[in-house]
Amino acid sequence: MNETVLEFRNVCFSYNSTANVNNLNVKINKGDFTAIIGSNGAGKSTFSKLCNGLLQPSDGEVFVLGESTGRKKVSDLAKHIGFLFQNPDRQICCNTIREEIEFSLKNNGFSKDEIQTRVEKTIKDFNFNPETEPYNMSRGQRQRLCLACLIALNPEILILDEPTTGLDYRECMEVMSYIKKLNENGTTVIMVCHDMEVVLDFAKEIIVMNKGQILAQGKTRDILSDKELLGKARLLQPQIAATCSLLGEKFQNIFTVEEMIDRLKTIRRL
Repeated sequence: MNETVLEFRNVCFSYNSTANVNNLNVKINKGDFTAIIGSNGAGKSTFSKLCNGLLQPSDGEVFVLGESTGRKKVSDLAKHIGFLFQNPDRQICCNTIREEIEFSLKNNGFSKDEIQTRVEKTIKDFNFNPETEPYNMSRGQRQRLCLACLIALNPEILILDEPTTGLDYRECMEVMSYIKKLNENGTTVIMVCHDMEVVLDFAKEIIVMNKGQILAQGKTRDILSDKELLGKARLLQPQIAATCSLLGEKFQNIFTVEEMIDRLKTIRRL
């Protein structure tokens, strides 16, 4: 039986009498890798901030590991949920990489010995120079540092708000490979993302949002194959799938170059 680690029950949130999200009902199970997709203004970032108590519902309840976020401090929730902001400069506040990693661990109440152990392991795993000043690093490397600080905490749930924005392809794949490894080791990942290629490559499940509501939740390929659903959410399929859909019925539901080659070989044998 799957263990539910995050649940929204009839959740609404509004700001200045304008509904941002309305009547959200969601369950996310332990070990899931769920992408939240939708166009600008769909409510994706609001959804992510409701997950860890940065925002509180105006109606309904959010449950993390069985407990309502309305009855927990954000600092308590942070011991179980890591949050990676879209802009790494919103999270970095120390003068060296070592101090930055230490800072996140101190804030979560780890002992001095445990902090030292985790800092050294994180520095080694990410091949950091511990005395490097974060603001002398590229944006992609600063995003990597923020992710490292979260990994050092070993959270049960990791929330990512557009983690690949502003990164080149190499930086994007490097960040996502760390996130994938975390997920494979049991961390539940919830990722707000506009890049359908990244969603296809890494997410196991998708939640589609539009105008503050959830249109659908399902397996990644099922969602990305539904052009009508994506149209309602003002989204496009990944490039290869979109291209293949123009080639006729025999080329539907193809998402990779390898699948395209296999389909062509099959057609040639017919």
